[in-house]
Amino acid sequence: MTDYGRTDAQLASMAPSMRDGYFAGQTVIVTGAGSGLGRGIAYFAARLGANVVLCGRKPEPLAELEAALTPYGSGLLTHQLNIRDPEAVEGLFAAVGERFGAADIVINNAGGQFPSPAIDISPRGWNAVIDTNLTGTWHMMRQAAVAWRDVGRGGSIVNIIAVVGRGMPGVAHTAAARAGVVSLSKSVAIEWAPLGIRVNCVAPGLISTSGMNVYDQRAVRAMTRTNVMKRFGQIEEIADAVCFVGGSAGGFMTGEVVHVDGGNQIWGDQWTIDKPDYFKVDLEND
Repeated sequence: MTDYGRTDAQLASMAPSMRDGYFAGQTVIVTGAGSGLGRGIAYFAARLGANVVLCGRKPEPLAELEAALTPYGSGLLTHQLNIRDPEAVEGLFAAVGERFGAADIVINNAGGQFPSPAIDISPRGWNAVIDTNLTGTWHMMRQAAVAWRDVGRGGSIVNIIAVVGRGMPGVAHTAAARAGVVSLSKSVAIEWAPLGIRVNCVAPGLISTSGMNVYDQRAVRAMTRTNVMKRFGQIEEIADAVCFVGGSAGGFMTGEVVHVDGGNQIWGDQWTIDKPDYFKVDLEND
């Protein structure tokens, strides 16, 4: 198994591109904070001065992350959470309100999928991915909006999605869910503008995280050839984009999808399973 992603030591050594104190006095909720992109985003939010609410399904990674972020002096709250449970999501926002008054920024990073030919995805597998990536994200968005409406203030939501515009063979279930989040975000960005709520999406391309280990390694070896920069993106590149969009630098952005994908949306043949022979080019015999 190949090592992908960044260690805590590496994340601690990286300087965010935003100015020091960019999130000072603000509270940022990060779902899926225990690993991968969520962990990197939480590091950057804490280093930029935010109170950070660390959410995830497993308590151990959250406790480890809380200890790692304590030296930055930010207010920290860990909250075990399954975003598929609307009552649990409501409890999260109640806890945040009690501790910090209200959140300022909600980063919906939690999600998951598994590689499979679409024809082999079972109803249970389909529902699990849709319930997490689409419905769970909606529970977080709606409860954030309710909380802000009830206290008479606005806020910012950033949904972490995927590059879905040209399809995602091998993960059709997550492509459907993420495309749903895009349309949902654009719709409520309009509806919630009178409440002072901004809603945007960040679409990472193929990023070097531990999640790469779940894919067929033949497919992974080909992945760096699916964007014009011919490399994996790094966690810090996504974290910088999320902080920009979610914070004051993105203050005139709403209903937007920001692609951070090395050009994958415009070029490249991306597969998350081994590419069928039908699509492999044989110039001598064609």
